[in-house]
Formats: sequence, structure tokens, C-alpha cells
Amino acid sequence: VQLQASGGGLVQPGGSLRLSCAASGSISNINAMGWYRQAPGKQRELVAVIRATGRTSYADSVKGRSTISRDNAKSTVYLQMNSLKPEDTAVYYCNLNDWVAGDYWGKGTLVTVSS
Repeated sequence: VQLQASGGGLVQPGGSLRLSCAASGSISNINAMGWYRQAPGKQRELVAVIRATGRTSYADSVKGRSTISRDNAKSTVYLQMNSLKPEDTAVYYCNLNDWVAGDYWGKGTLVTVSS
């Protein structure tokens, strides 16, 4: 399984970004897909996850400002982030959790929120 993330970049405070993560390869037992982030000097943390059932969960820090969604036909998950804050600056990683094989990770995409 390969995960290709895109959509990061530099955005001003209050702006928006949409991250995309396309999965390819042997995908048959997806439990969930989600986004994690890691800021400099901090541990990686969950941002948002969407389960096979469609149920979503968000970190409190992004709740109300972010929406995770998926396109099953494209095996792609999206993270729409609005009202971005400087503290959202981090490397964002796509994750796929497979019931059998465990976790797969994409290469990170950097999001910088700065004026």
C-alpha cells in the first residue's frame, strides 16, 4: 500500500487548505484513514480520522474548523482545514489502518501558517 499526500503549503492565518491522500496498492481491509501531524519538538498527534463505517473523529484543537471526507472510488481521503492558526503549522501525515496489516504512513506534507 502506498499513500500519496498533497496539498500542503504556506497559508496566512485565517486561511484554508485542503489536503489529499490517495491510496494505491492492495487495499482490501481498510479500518480507517486519517491525518496526523507533528510540529517541531512535539509528538505526532491525531488530527482527524474517518472509519470504514463513515464515522469521523477530530482532535479538539481542530474540531469545528476541519472536515475529513473520502472518495471511495478514488481511494482518497481529504482534510479540509479552515480558519487556520499558526499553531496548525506542522508536517501532516496520512495514515491508513488495515485490519490485517496494521498501519501504513505516507510521506508528510508541510503546512505552514504564517503571515
